[in-house]
Amino acid sequence: MKLLDKRLGVIGIIVNNIENSKEVNDVLHNFSDIIVGRMGIPYKERKVSVISLIVDGSMDDISAMTGKLGNIKNISVKSAISKK
Repeated sequence: MKLLDKRLGVIGIIVNNIENSKEVNDVLHNFSDIIVGRMGIPYKERKVSVISLIVDGSMDDISAMTGKLGNIKNISVKSAISKK
């Protein structure tokens, strides 16, 4: 894939139920080739976990990953993707 076909992005994930963490990690593992960096913070006071990702991949791959994450119960996903 050409560098011009790839996009840089930031994905924010809020895991509202820790029981769904395995599903989230399975999806992230399947898309590990586009994940540049990952930071996960357990926010104990609110009983949630927050994960931020830096991704570099095709729009198809990024959309597939965020779509699969968004379909997991009790998960919120938002993304910001570069224009070029």
